[in-house]
Amino acid sequence: MSSASGSAAPSPGSASAADPLAPLGALPGVAESVDRVRKAVDRVYGHRVMRRRSGEITSEAALRGARGSAALSGADWALEEVRRRTDFGAEVEARTVGAALRLTAEAGQLLSIWRQSPLRVLARLHLVASGSAAAGDVVGRPRLAGEPVDEPYVTAPLPDAQEVAGRLDGLSRLIIAGGSAPALITGAVVHGELLALRPFASYNGLVARAAERIVLINSGLDPKAICPAEVGHAEQGRDAYLAAFEGYLSGTPEGMSAWIAHCGRAIELGVRESTAVCEALQRGAA
Repeated sequence: MSSASGSAAPSPGSASAADPLAPLGALPGVAESVDRVRKAVDRVYGHRVMRRRSGEITSEAALRGARGSAALSGADWALEEVRRRTDFGAEVEARTVGAALRLTAEAGQLLSIWRQSPLRVLARLHLVASGSAAAGDVVGRPRLAGEPVDEPYVTAPLPDAQEVAGRLDGLSRLIIAGGSAPALITGAVVHGELLALRPFASYNGLVARAAERIVLINSGLDPKAICPAEVGHAEQGRDAYLAAFEGYLSGTPEGMSAWIAHCGRAIELGVRESTAVCEALQRGAA
């Protein structure tokens, strides 16, 4: 995927067209990140609690992932507040938390569509995030020329609507074509590209993180959705998240390595969170 300041990943028409993301696996430190993520995921899947209570771990991971994603978009609520609240239609923070919860629930329903029609999935995610939008709000489709974007904290230059359309098409073709790149790399590129494009009028960060979640589940890395990367992104802090994202935008090998490593660490921290839930269930404390 290209960016305003460089090429963050080879385009589908490049010399590596058979597997456009393959070169990213050779960047310094990326193979090590991929290996650490795989080992961490394997460990939590091997936990004895997973054999009989995986559904509870999945539900808890969804809740904690939604809380983490909302925190990065400015609604940093305590987990218990997210758990107990039922009204998410009032102030801005409540709407953000509600959008994150709806997206986490919806992601699992879209897995079969993702590889055939990723743009349809992205439109659906934005529609779900927006909820009962007021009449006239732009929902469920990429923005057109002149339409504003509301995305807290992401201040990078905004690509114009024509560039957005072209890069979304390239991202769609890349996903449909598949490839041998590890899930960590594909998820990081999907996440970074959507955050760079901000293709919708609102909730782009939430949609980007939900799309990363779909990649990790659909790839087979995390089929039970128990490794919430959103938890790890939030735990590392918004400043670190945005600094790593600047690496994606730079398009340099160092920047891309840093972004992929950040996403890998986010998954590892999500694994740690779910491992703690497994341990609590084993002790009978949750």
